[in-house]
Amino acid sequence: MKAWYGEAGQVAQGVVEDTTGRVSESWTGPQVAWKMARGRAGAFGGKTLVKPYVWLAFCLIFLVGLADLRRPLSVRNLDLLVLLAFSISLAFFNRGEIFRSVPLVYPVLGYLLVRGLWVGSGRRAGPLRSVWPTWVLAATAVFLLGFRIGLNVETPRGVIDVGLAGVAGANRILDGQAPYGNMPQRGTLEPCGPKDTDGQVRERIQKNGRCESAIERGDTYGPVSYLAYVPATAIFGWSGRWDSLPAAHATSIAFDLLTILGLVLVGLRFGGFRLAALLAFAWAAYPFTAYTLNANTNDAIMPAFLVFGFALVSSAWARGAAVALAGWTKFGALLLAPLWATYPSFDVRRLVRFAVAFTVATLLVFTVLLLEPDLWRAVRTFWDRTLGFQVGRDSPFSLWGWGQYHAEGIPDLGFIQPVLVALAVVLALLVAFVPREKGPLELAALTAAVLVAFQLTLTHWFYLYLPWLFPFVVLWLLLPDGGARHASPGPGMPGPYGNGTRTASIDEAFPVSASHSISAPSMRTPP
Repeated sequence: MKAWYGEAGQVAQGVVEDTTGRVSESWTGPQVAWKMARGRAGAFGGKTLVKPYVWLAFCLIFLVGLADLRRPLSVRNLDLLVLLAFSISLAFFNRGEIFRSVPLVYPVLGYLLVRGLWVGSGRRAGPLRSVWPTWVLAATAVFLLGFRIGLNVETPRGVIDVGLAGVAGANRILDGQAPYGNMPQRGTLEPCGPKDTDGQVRERIQKNGRCESAIERGDTYGPVSYLAYVPATAIFGWSGRWDSLPAAHATSIAFDLLTILGLVLVGLRFGGFRLAALLAFAWAAYPFTAYTLNANTNDAIMPAFLVFGFALVSSAWARGAAVALAGWTKFGALLLAPLWATYPSFDVRRLVRFAVAFTVATLLVFTVLLLEPDLWRAVRTFWDRTLGFQVGRDSPFSLWGWGQYHAEGIPDLGFIQPVLVALAVVLALLVAFVPREKGPLELAALTAAVLVAFQLTLTHWFYLYLPWLFPFVVLWLLLPDGGARHASPGPGMPGPYGNGTRTASIDEAFPVSASHSISAPSMRTPP
């Protein structure tokens, strides 16, 4: 390994063959400090999934299965294409072309933000209508689910550093320590493992006397991100090494399945079996949810909580707990608190119930800090290692982190980021009151918009974050039009997902609100 330096420090790095002096590999710019910017095939999502024919097959199934082929030029079909358009950026990322991959993300996120606000204001022209029979959607979803899990299991070394951090944090909790400030370190500790390809030793003898793989910045997430790994870590244990990490695989698969289960429950509540099949199919067929699953990260945990909260949306208690659990997994979900607290409209009693549930759930998850002898020191460590670190971090994976490459002719756009942060906060507060009354459709669309606005502000953005917002984009596409202004279809009248004899109203079992009812359409498959 050889490094080249300039006035700004290290500017290039490469591998030089000892016998011939030939440079076999070389990196410049962000590729010097960031291995993930080097475009190594299969580094994320597994080598099989990112093969062009497999990835494009997922894209095709997703598009054809959900698209309204009777109206090919509808804007809702365009929404599906936009969701898949992140693949263009990913293709450049896989080639190590960061200065091309990153800018391509922002037009897509911007489109989703505008569409979310448009639909959230009550201007959608009806749900997306797939032409596939319900049984085909359900069978395809089951097949894809098994295929995705098979890809996960067949790649035992497919756990990235986020999964290692989750297992290491859960291990610390099981040992009676908080994850914050107690992650395995490298520093000057005694090495106890082999050198990696860069000649570095990751395994070190830690303070607990164990030989463990260092993950110095693994404690940057909320406490739920580590508590979620506790069951699997208790069952499968942890060797201390960055090996196959079965606990990480098990946790990723579990929350992928839980998210699908939550979407099925949402579908059964708001549209019957067909909508349940559509939502399950959408998650199983979307390639970026499979990408996250096979990277074995914690990015399906947050949407799982939010989806279950949406399934119980008529309960302020459930909404408060869901936002708290999601927010203390990935902090961006905390921006949803004003919107979800004021659903379907501002009401003091509902707001109090939401606040109580949010507070109780927060106190419960933060009991991990009580594992430390000095509580106030534990709180300060939590702040420094999480939000404090995130605010000041650098990364080439956003336009806002490119100032460090300004000497290479890359524009420094970091001055825009604080403006976007302020606008995201304003948006999160504004959508709590505008529109004054919201149905489930508006809640889903505005939830997606707030999450997109948050992602636009991130210094470090990555494709693994798309599952945060994806369930709510497909909900704005597929949910039936609801609200008091929409009457339930009578006997023999067509509903949004079928026609024929009307089934009993969902509101009879699950009242959404006094002012916003959702009718249950027929369960029959349209011809």
